[in-house]
Amino acid sequence: MEAASGRVCGIDEAGRGPLAGPVTAAAVILPDDFPVRILADSKVLSAARRTAAAAVIRERAIAWGIGWASHEEIDRWNIHNATLMAMKRAVQALETAPDRLLVDGLFCPDCALPAVAIVKGDATVPCIMAASILAKTARDAWMEEYAKEEPEYRFEKHKGYPTAEHRRLILALGPSRIQRTSFRVSSP
Repeated sequence: MEAASGRVCGIDEAGRGPLAGPVTAAAVILPDDFPVRILADSKVLSAARRTAAAAVIRERAIAWGIGWASHEEIDRWNIHNATLMAMKRAVQALETAPDRLLVDGLFCPDCALPAVAIVKGDATVPCIMAASILAKTARDAWMEEYAKEEPEYRFEKHKGYPTAEHRRLILALGPSRIQRTSFRVSSP
């Protein structure tokens, strides 16, 4: 599928499941000589390997872009639509236009380009793996930086995901300023 001619852009997101913070998407166009052995689904790589791979991707990719949808946009549009908007913004952030898109999952953003959704593409398609890594590292870095604003929520540790600790903190302290109010918080 990826062997067809033209510039192929992989797209993936990070942050659909958290209770707080943005959803982040990345779009990546890789060169033919990219060292694909460093790639994998971001969820299976250690933080150190993700960070190292992200640096190589940013340095060697033909183009890459990051797109965001805020917690307010998630609450306004729902997580599905906010994710597609973040993906569209990531494509718009590319400095080089792709010819077609390969998107992890079941749905493609509205980008006026040929696009194919690939279930589990983040584990099988190199340009989607690269996008997975950039999206995850960008979102994690954002959450770590934001943790300085509301240190009591410990976002640097759980990144807003619904861990038992995070749910306990929300129930004890009330919602943070970046809480997704449309997401239900259950007892830990």
